[in-house]
Amino acid sequence: MSAYFWFEGIPFPAMLYKREIIKESRDKFVIRDEDTVIVTYPKSGTNWLIEIVCLIQTKGNPKWIQSVPTWERSPWIETKKELSMLINMEGPRLMSSHLPFHLFPKSFFRSKAKVIYVIRNPRDVLVSGYFFGRNTNLIDNPESLGTYIERFLKGNVPYGSWFEHTRDWLSMRKNDNFLLLSYEDMKENTRGTIRKICDFLGKKLEPDELDLVLKYSSFQAMKENKMYNFSIIRKDVNINGLVLMRKGVPGDWKNHFTVAQAENFDKVFQEKMAGFSPGLFPWK
Repeated sequence: MSAYFWFEGIPFPAMLYKREIIKESRDKFVIRDEDTVIVTYPKSGTNWLIEIVCLIQTKGNPKWIQSVPTWERSPWIETKKELSMLINMEGPRLMSSHLPFHLFPKSFFRSKAKVIYVIRNPRDVLVSGYFFGRNTNLIDNPESLGTYIERFLKGNVPYGSWFEHTRDWLSMRKNDNFLLLSYEDMKENTRGTIRKICDFLGKKLEPDELDLVLKYSSFQAMKENKMYNFSIIRKDVNINGLVLMRKGVPGDWKNHFTVAQAENFDKVFQEKMAGFSPGLFPWK
């Protein structure tokens, strides 16, 4: 894993992240009461949620999302350039992070800031991460899906173990300033999810405004939005014709796992997520 550095047990792609910035964001960055943070494990629907929240803020008007890149509307806490942007931003801020619980800014835990956390079937997360990684030079590309499954189950992938990330963040689920969403529910009932986010953020949308949020956060609309679809990304990241949005379909893992791989994954999932109600995880 030469393309990584490790910080407190978590591997980070060295091209995008710096140890001192992650440390600074944890120890010094001040999250304010009025801020909203979108937190996910990678490949769980982060950018889709950012589009939805941004559209809720503009009552469905697409001008903002079509003129400002995703990472400037909701900067990442753990990258140098975007952390500086956040520090200098006035008023309520929207920000994003994949950071595990123990590396998250300490100031958050003393604040009333709101976190929206999205979980997704880890099998789909794994497949999405595998194909994403194969099209970039950000990580060491595994020779096969089987190799990647082994790495994923051990936590030797960007941001570490899905199981630990999810377990630790779910410890917040009864807090008033924490909203838990699932990618699968977002897909199945997008309108209901938007209403849930509005309630959580104290926003009110008229029916026609909600229709606009639905329209401009659809898979097709986002695929065509240049401010979202990676067509303006940094030139030093080799993206080999990368498309950020591949399928966006729950259950795609079934097209890629062998029966043995699926059984082994289930076994590890049961062990690692013991103690959680199965109803918490809405995937089949």
